Amino acid sequence: MSTKTMPWVLLLCMLVGTTMADAGSDNSGPWMWCKPGLVFPVYALPRCRAVVKLQCVGSQVPAAVLRDCCQQLADITNDWCRCGALSSMLRTMYAELGASGRTEVLPGCRKEVMKLTAASVPGVCKVPIPNPTAGRTDVCYWATYPDSRRLVSAAS
Repeated sequence: MSTKTMPWVLLLCMLVGTTMADAGSDNSGPWMWCKPGLVFPVYALPRCRAVVKLQCVGSQVPAAVLRDCCQQLADITNDWCRCGALSSMLRTMYAELGASGRTEVLPGCRKEVMKLTAASVPGVCKVPIPNPTAGRTDVCYWATYPDSRRLVSAAS
């Protein structure tokens, strides 16, 4: 092989290898970049935290707080990452409230209810979320994970 064709062959091999590796990767797709600080703030959706807490304990949510939450969610430009931001928000809330290993997060608010409440925020806000599960388009996909499947069915 001539020295003139060698760089082109190497470039072609690199491109083919990269494409094949990407095709077989479980992390490929638009959700791959849905990381705190990259697509949404590390301290995600502060107004939605208030909405979820208030709804979970059965309190009325002020219209301004809900509007701010919906705007914060809509500001996440990658639709795939909206549910990821809510999931990150929920994990942080559990940690802040010391809810590890507990079923009740706040007095009168169980973990399963808080999870479903957070997952339903895109539906309440009428912001698009992709990848609906089992025909649902109003609840984040992770709400149907086994520990809350019963609640999702009951809420239908």
